[in-house]
Amino acid sequence: MVVLTSVMIGGLILLLGLVVTQITRSTAPFALPDRVELPEGTRAEAVTLSSDWVLVLSREGELLLFDRASGALRQTIALPVAGPAER
Repeated sequence: MVVLTSVMIGGLILLLGLVVTQITRSTAPFALPDRVELPEGTRAEAVTLSSDWVLVLSREGELLLFDRASGALRQTIALPVAGPAER
């Protein structure tokens, strides 16, 4: 009985040690770029991150696609704006 208890405690300590070392080794994959400049008069409604880009949904109904590494604007996509009855 003592051997089984010792093995169980040792296994638990080993598992906890592995979990802690894996958590501390992982890097933050979705860090924000240093700077993303929105066009004049644009207000951000939502932001989505990817490994290569930052997507900003503006209140004016546009999707702004920024390069994640440089923060440069890659593309602007106009979205159809819902009318009062559709909101």
